[in-house]
Amino acid sequence: MARRRSKRWMKGAVKKPGALRRQLGTKTGKKIPVSQLIANAGKKGKLGSRARLALVFRGYRKVKGRWRKK
Repeated sequence: MARRRSKRWMKGAVKKPGALRRQLGTKTGKKIPVSQLIANAGKKGKLGSRARLALVFRGYRKVKGRWRKK
């Protein structure tokens, strides 16, 4: 039997809030620039996965290998 997908997957997606900001060195209260997220989205490991998830949360998706606004 297949598992059901949760409709509220975003709620449990962020395990450590603020971790991406600390990794990128962005000050608290400032927005992380989209260019910085896109540059780090191609990297491997936790930094890349956190940057990709942040882009998904912002409303970006990958189109023909490049990140574009929906």
